[in-house]
Amino acid sequence: MNLNSVEILTQYFPDLTPEQQQQFARLQELYGEWNAKINVISRKDMDNLMVNHILHSLAIAKVVRFPAGTSVMDVGTGGGLPGLPLAILFPEVKFHLVDSIGKKIHVVQEIAQELRLHNVKASHTRAEQVSEKYDFIVSRAVARLATFYQWIQFSFKKESVPEQGLYYLKGGDLDEELAEAGLVHEVYDLNTYFKEEFFETKKVVYIPQHPTA
Repeated sequence: MNLNSVEILTQYFPDLTPEQQQQFARLQELYGEWNAKINVISRKDMDNLMVNHILHSLAIAKVVRFPAGTSVMDVGTGGGLPGLPLAILFPEVKFHLVDSIGKKIHVVQEIAQELRLHNVKASHTRAEQVSEKYDFIVSRAVARLATFYQWIQFSFKKESVPEQGLYYLKGGDLDEELAEAGLVHEVYDLNTYFKEEFFETKKVVYIPQHPTA
Protein backbone atom coordinates (compact mmCIF):
# COMPACT_ATOMS: atom_id res chain seq x y z
CA MET A 1 0.00 0.00 0.00
CA ASN A 2 1.19 3.51 -0.82
CA LEU A 3 1.79 5.07 2.58
CA ASN A 4 0.98 8.46 1.16
CA SER A 5 -2.44 7.59 -0.21
CA VAL A 6 -5.76 8.17 1.53
CA GLU A 7 -6.14 4.37 1.72
CA ILE A 8 -3.86 4.39 4.74
CA LEU A 9 -6.49 6.50 6.53
CA THR A 10 -9.48 4.40 5.46
CA GLN A 11 -7.68 1.31 6.72
CA TYR A 12 -7.85 2.75 10.26
CA PHE A 13 -10.96 4.91 9.85
CA PRO A 14 -13.25 2.85 7.62
CA ASP A 15 -16.23 5.16 8.18
CA LEU A 16 -14.71 8.09 6.28
CA THR A 17 -17.23 9.45 3.78
CA PRO A 18 -16.21 10.01 0.14
CA GLU A 19 -16.23 13.76 0.88
CA GLN A 20 -13.87 13.32 3.83
CA GLN A 21 -11.55 11.14 1.75
CA GLN A 22 -11.51 13.89 -0.89
CA GLN A 23 -10.74 16.51 1.75
CA PHE A 24 -7.82 14.48 3.11
CA ALA A 25 -6.41 13.98 -0.39
CA ARG A 26 -6.74 17.72 -1.04
CA LEU A 27 -5.20 18.51 2.36
CA GLN A 28 -2.15 16.54 1.33
CA GLU A 29 -1.90 18.48 -1.94
CA LEU A 30 -2.31 21.82 -0.18
CA TYR A 31 0.47 21.04 2.28
CA GLY A 32 2.71 20.24 -0.68
CA GLU A 33 1.83 23.56 -2.35
CA TRP A 34 2.25 25.66 0.79
CA ASN A 35 5.41 23.90 1.90
CA ALA A 36 7.09 24.95 -1.34
CA LYS A 37 6.54 28.59 -0.22
CA ILE A 38 6.74 28.43 3.59
CA ASN A 39 8.36 25.72 5.65
CA VAL A 40 5.18 24.50 7.35
CA ILE A 41 6.32 20.90 7.75
CA SER A 42 9.92 19.72 7.76
CA ARG A 43 10.90 19.18 4.11
CA LYS A 44 12.30 15.70 4.70
CA ASP A 45 8.97 14.72 6.25
CA MET A 46 6.84 15.67 3.25
CA ASP A 47 7.37 12.19 1.77
CA ASN A 48 5.69 10.71 4.84
CA LEU A 49 3.01 13.34 5.27
CA MET A 50 0.03 11.00 5.37
CA VAL A 51 1.40 8.76 8.15
CA ASN A 52 3.69 11.08 10.14
CA HIS A 53 1.36 14.06 10.21
CA ILE A 54 -2.21 13.40 9.10
CA LEU A 55 -2.66 9.90 10.56
CA HIS A 56 -0.64 10.93 13.63
CA SER A 57 -3.08 13.81 14.18
CA LEU A 58 -6.05 11.47 13.82
CA ALA A 59 -4.58 9.17 16.51
CA ILE A 60 -6.35 11.34 19.08
CA ALA A 61 -9.63 10.02 17.65
CA LYS A 62 -8.60 6.47 18.61
CA VAL A 63 -8.57 7.61 22.24
CA VAL A 64 -11.57 9.98 22.37
CA ARG A 65 -14.59 10.72 20.17
CA PHE A 66 -15.50 14.39 20.39
CA PRO A 67 -19.31 14.63 20.69
CA ALA A 68 -21.17 16.77 18.15
CA GLY A 69 -21.55 20.35 19.35
CA THR A 70 -18.43 20.37 21.53
CA SER A 71 -15.45 22.69 21.14
CA VAL A 72 -11.73 21.97 20.83
CA MET A 73 -8.72 24.30 21.00
CA ASP A 74 -5.53 23.20 19.22
CA VAL A 75 -2.62 24.99 20.90
CA GLY A 76 0.58 25.64 18.94
CA THR A 77 -1.06 24.27 15.82
CA GLY A 78 1.79 25.29 13.49
CA GLY A 79 0.54 24.43 10.02
CA GLY A 80 -2.74 23.08 11.41
CA LEU A 81 -1.79 19.84 13.12
CA PRO A 82 -3.55 18.06 14.72
CA GLY A 83 -6.47 20.49 14.30
CA LEU A 84 -7.18 20.38 10.56
CA PRO A 85 -7.26 16.56 10.20
CA LEU A 86 -9.45 16.32 13.31
CA ALA A 87 -11.77 19.03 11.95
CA ILE A 88 -12.26 16.98 8.78
CA LEU A 89 -12.98 13.87 10.87
CA PHE A 90 -15.40 15.67 13.23
CA PRO A 91 -17.39 18.13 11.08
CA GLU A 92 -19.95 18.68 13.87
CA VAL A 93 -17.30 19.88 16.33
CA LYS A 94 -15.93 23.45 16.52
CA PHE A 95 -12.15 23.82 16.34
CA HIS A 96 -10.09 26.87 17.29
CA LEU A 97 -6.48 26.59 16.08
CA VAL A 98 -4.02 28.99 17.72
CA ASP A 99 -0.34 29.67 17.14
CA SER A 100 2.04 32.54 17.94
CA ILE A 101 3.56 32.45 14.43
CA GLY A 102 1.43 34.54 12.10
CA LYS A 103 2.59 33.14 8.76
CA LYS A 104 1.66 29.60 9.84
CA ILE A 105 -1.80 30.71 10.94
CA HIS A 106 -2.21 32.36 7.52
CA VAL A 107 -1.55 28.96 5.90
CA VAL A 108 -4.10 27.31 8.22
CA GLN A 109 -6.73 29.92 7.34
CA GLU A 110 -6.12 29.48 3.62
CA ILE A 111 -6.29 25.67 3.83
CA ALA A 112 -9.46 25.72 5.96
CA GLN A 113 -11.09 28.05 3.43
CA GLU A 114 -10.03 25.92 0.47
CA LEU A 115 -11.42 22.78 2.14
CA ARG A 116 -14.60 24.62 3.20
CA LEU A 117 -14.05 23.69 6.83
CA HIS A 118 -16.72 25.91 8.36
CA ASN A 119 -16.00 24.41 11.79
CA VAL A 120 -12.47 25.89 11.93
CA LYS A 121 -11.31 29.23 13.29
CA ALA A 122 -7.58 30.07 13.32
CA SER A 123 -6.00 32.84 15.39
CA HIS A 124 -2.53 34.35 15.63
CA THR A 125 -2.31 34.39 19.43
CA ARG A 126 -1.10 32.50 22.48
CA ALA A 127 -3.31 30.09 24.41
CA GLU A 128 -3.05 32.20 27.59
CA GLN A 129 -4.55 35.18 25.75
CA VAL A 130 -7.64 33.31 24.55
CA SER A 131 -10.60 34.10 26.81
CA GLU A 132 -13.00 31.48 25.41
CA LYS A 133 -13.41 28.15 27.19
CA TYR A 134 -13.34 24.71 25.56
CA ASP A 135 -14.47 21.15 26.20
CA PHE A 136 -11.20 19.69 24.92
CA ILE A 137 -7.67 20.87 24.21
CA VAL A 138 -5.31 19.09 21.81
CA SER A 139 -1.69 19.68 20.92
CA ARG A 140 1.32 18.03 19.39
CA ALA A 141 4.49 18.17 21.51
CA VAL A 142 4.71 21.94 21.79
CA ALA A 143 6.50 22.07 25.16
CA ARG A 144 7.16 20.01 28.26
CA LEU A 145 3.89 19.04 29.88
CA ALA A 146 4.48 20.99 33.12
CA THR A 147 5.00 24.20 31.12
CA PHE A 148 2.25 23.52 28.61
CA TYR A 149 -0.37 22.78 31.26
CA GLN A 150 0.17 26.20 32.85
CA TRP A 151 -0.77 27.83 29.55
CA ILE A 152 -4.09 26.03 29.25
CA GLN A 153 -5.21 25.18 32.78
CA PHE A 154 -7.90 27.90 32.80
CA SER A 155 -9.10 27.26 29.24
CA PHE A 156 -11.62 24.51 30.03
CA LYS A 157 -15.38 24.89 30.34
CA LYS A 158 -16.83 23.90 33.67
CA GLU A 159 -17.73 20.16 33.65
CA SER A 160 -19.45 19.79 30.33
CA VAL A 161 -18.82 16.37 28.80
CA PRO A 162 -17.25 13.05 29.82
CA GLU A 163 -13.53 12.59 29.08
CA GLN A 164 -13.05 16.34 29.05
CA GLY A 165 -9.41 17.44 29.22
CA LEU A 166 -6.14 17.68 27.33
CA TYR A 167 -5.07 15.15 24.67
CA TYR A 168 -1.36 15.63 24.03
CA LEU A 169 0.58 13.85 21.28
CA LYS A 170 4.08 13.01 22.49
CA GLY A 171 6.87 10.57 21.68
CA GLY A 172 9.64 8.71 23.47
CA ASP A 173 10.12 7.98 27.16
CA LEU A 174 7.79 10.27 29.11
CA ASP A 175 8.34 9.01 32.66
CA GLU A 176 10.48 11.94 33.78
CA GLU A 177 8.30 14.54 32.08
CA LEU A 178 5.10 13.11 33.57
CA ALA A 179 6.67 12.94 37.03
CA GLU A 180 7.80 16.56 36.72
CA ALA A 181 4.29 17.68 35.75
CA GLY A 182 2.73 15.83 38.71
CA LEU A 183 -0.66 15.64 37.02
CA VAL A 184 -3.19 12.81 36.99
CA HIS A 185 -2.84 11.22 33.55
CA GLU A 186 -3.40 8.25 31.29
CA VAL A 187 -0.96 7.29 28.55
CA TYR A 188 -2.11 5.51 25.38
CA ASP A 189 0.56 3.78 23.28
CA LEU A 190 -0.23 4.39 19.62
CA ASN A 191 1.46 1.18 18.49
CA THR A 192 -1.61 -0.63 19.87
CA TYR A 193 -3.75 1.13 17.22
CA PHE A 194 -1.35 1.48 14.27
CA LYS A 195 1.16 -0.96 12.81
CA GLU A 196 3.46 1.54 11.05
CA GLU A 197 6.96 1.81 12.52
CA PHE A 198 6.52 5.56 13.03
CA PHE A 199 4.07 4.88 15.89
CA GLU A 200 6.38 2.56 17.83
CA THR A 201 7.26 5.18 20.46
CA LYS A 202 4.35 7.60 19.94
CA LYS A 203 1.71 8.21 22.59
CA VAL A 204 -1.36 10.23 23.47
CA VAL A 205 -1.24 11.59 27.00
CA TYR A 206 -4.67 12.35 28.47
CA ILE A 207 -4.86 14.85 31.35
CA PRO A 208 -8.40 15.17 32.74
CA GLN A 209 -9.85 18.59 33.43
CA HIS A 210 -9.15 18.35 37.20
CA PRO A 211 -5.73 16.69 37.18
CA THR A 212 -4.77 17.44 40.77
CA ALA A 213 -8.00 16.25 42.38
